Amino acid sequence: MTQIATVERILDSGHAEISVPRKSACGHDCEECAGCGVTGAAVRARAANPIGAAPGQKVVVESSTKKMLRIVALVYLTPVALFFAGYLAALAAGAGVAVQYGAAGLGFLLGILAAVAYDRRLRARGGLSFTIVRLF
Repeated sequence: MTQIATVERILDSGHAEISVPRKSACGHDCEECAGCGVTGAAVRARAANPIGAAPGQKVVVESSTKKMLRIVALVYLTPVALFFAGYLAALAAGAGVAVQYGAAGLGFLLGILAAVAYDRRLRARGGLSFTIVRLF
């Protein structure tokens, strides 16, 4: 996966801190919708800097698509899968409707907690690995 980023500062001889604009589904055409009031937030990350980019330069960065898809699957699919698993388990056990909904909600909550725990573990290990491939 490639993205455009800005080099914020040099960390050491081989790494830089970059600022990657966060993408969203809305497209930020605020004149048309005027709904959310969200501005394009940026994510700061550490990137390998083999080309020697300097602070302030726009660069093209590359990250592992496989790792990104794993994160997306965990964050979005796990809570939904556990929601249905909780509901179906309670249904198979012959529980009442209130217990089925409670089990579904508990499954969803467990999925959210798993996603948060994974996010914290990923950040402790350095997050996604970016590599600066060229100047923009």
